[in-house]
Amino acid sequence: MAVLGIDVGGTFTDAVLLDGGRVATAKVPTRAAQEESVVEAARAVGAADVERFTHGTTVATNALLERKGARTAFLATAGFEHLLHLRRQARAHLYRLCEHHPEPLVPIERCFGVRERIGPDGVLEELDLASLPEIDAEAIAVCLLFSFRDGSHERAVAAELRRRLPGAHVVASHEVAPEFREYERASTTAADAYLGPVTGRYLAALGRCVREAGLPEPLVMRSSGGLATLEEAAAHPSIALVSGPAGGVVGAARVCALAGIENAISFDMGGTSTDVCLIAGGEVERAPERVVGGLPIRLPTVDVHTVGAGGGSIAWRDAGYGRGGTEPTVTDANLLLGRLPATLAGGIELDAAAASRALGALEPADVVRAVNAEMLRALRVVSVERGHDPADFALVAFGGAGPLHGCELAEELGIRTVLVPGAAGVLSALGLVASDERRDFVRTYLCPLEEAGELPAGGEADLRYAGQSFELTVLVAADRDLADAFHRAHEARYGYADRERPIELVAVRTAEVRPAPPLELPPAEPLRVEGPALLELEGATCFVAPGWVGVRDGTDPALRPRSSTLRLTRA
Repeated sequence: MAVLGIDVGGTFTDAVLLDGGRVATAKVPTRAAQEESVVEAARAVGAADVERFTHGTTVATNALLERKGARTAFLATAGFEHLLHLRRQARAHLYRLCEHHPEPLVPIERCFGVRERIGPDGVLEELDLASLPEIDAEAIAVCLLFSFRDGSHERAVAAELRRRLPGAHVVASHEVAPEFREYERASTTAADAYLGPVTGRYLAALGRCVREAGLPEPLVMRSSGGLATLEEAAAHPSIALVSGPAGGVVGAARVCALAGIENAISFDMGGTSTDVCLIAGGEVERAPERVVGGLPIRLPTVDVHTVGAGGGSIAWRDAGYGRGGTEPTVTDANLLLGRLPATLAGGIELDAAAASRALGALEPADVVRAVNAEMLRALRVVSVERGHDPADFALVAFGGAGPLHGCELAEELGIRTVLVPGAAGVLSALGLVASDERRDFVRTYLCPLEEAGELPAGGEADLRYAGQSFELTVLVAADRDLADAFHRAHEARYGYADRERPIELVAVRTAEVRPAPPLELPPAEPLRVEGPALLELEGATCFVAPGWVGVRDGTDPALRPRSSTLRLTRA
């Protein structure tokens, strides 16, 4: 069957069409109206008779970062109206005492309270719907105390608000983030409501455009690495805040599996940012929470770390693109170092003279070293700072610019193997094609582990010693001693374990997964190349640094036969 994946990035929109043993790829410049880019990319890749269509989008992410969401109100238990503004006691920056936190998405004048109170053991004060204030907003976030245990008051409040304001987007916290820690739950709910109208309009426009183009309704990439329907993504757009990067990590994990590598770091460098993530034991690292735009989002997400380092880090448009930019960028530096062809994917003609004028007295090699330093910090965050030796991992370099920098970054980290997928420039779109349909669930316990009763046969448990403020996540399995697994995890993370101390079960996370169609990539021509050398790939360019050797396909016994991935190693 034909399977289509389209990922919209800040610079390019990438498409991959997998039809039997045939893979077609395309890149088109991203338009202001993303749905137009999606249809254009589908046409460019020759999509027809598509059975499954998956999509990664930046609409929700951009709306949150640029503060272009809906006019939102926040409704809490009376007395807790200012929850979004009180936050946590942590400073915005450890060593900058005057650093300000990002402004909450809801101004204080649109934060309201309703008389009710639920405690850990039940209702303390009955809900008084008559105390609901008059609210004028496009979206409303409802977050009442202890609704993760009992959502009855939130359901009643949400129903009344939807009756009063049928055109408003109303979100209750138990619908999107049914977990304890009220500030994080409130922040997630506020972001979900704030993004609803904007994302809903885009997804509705996307649905109309793809229907007119003869394509099936797309599934949207979740931050957790699974897929959601358009209806699910429109109802709770916060689930897709890391949509595009998640696709890249899934694609990197599949490439590693095909190459027989279990431990790797995915390194996705595009035009505007770089995303890195650890893959351990063949599994993508996930986290229960992520900070986006300075706001905690308490939802499952691939554990991607992002830095503002990309081909156009200094200017949105490169001087070398011939589109009016005048500021020097990483792409300009790579162009002058001879690491880029005259024409990029998507038909972008590079202008070396304009790049030279923009750089002026700056040495191109210095620009590359500077951006490498920023990306090295990101790679160390997901490896060294979490107790992993990068030398034990391979580096999967992809994105339009990732393969240009892979060898140099690997050398700095002591990594001996760099994998460059044949479809490096469109791997995020390929990851969309290879993604499972996934729905995540969480149940809060907040009780001693021995009192939790029967737990699911699989999933993840958040555990902590009684009295601790934060927890560790441990895999749940029917044949696994959960307490022993937690003690060992605690010792590995903190250097000690207290086996006499009671353990508290905070939450259990599970997922329903429907596997994606099997991924079979066609072979590439056998290749062996010694650096320094330049290789043009699907939507990307690979620079093989001096002292490195690249081997592709069955000519290297360490690679599985018929691989299209280039394996780079030190000579």
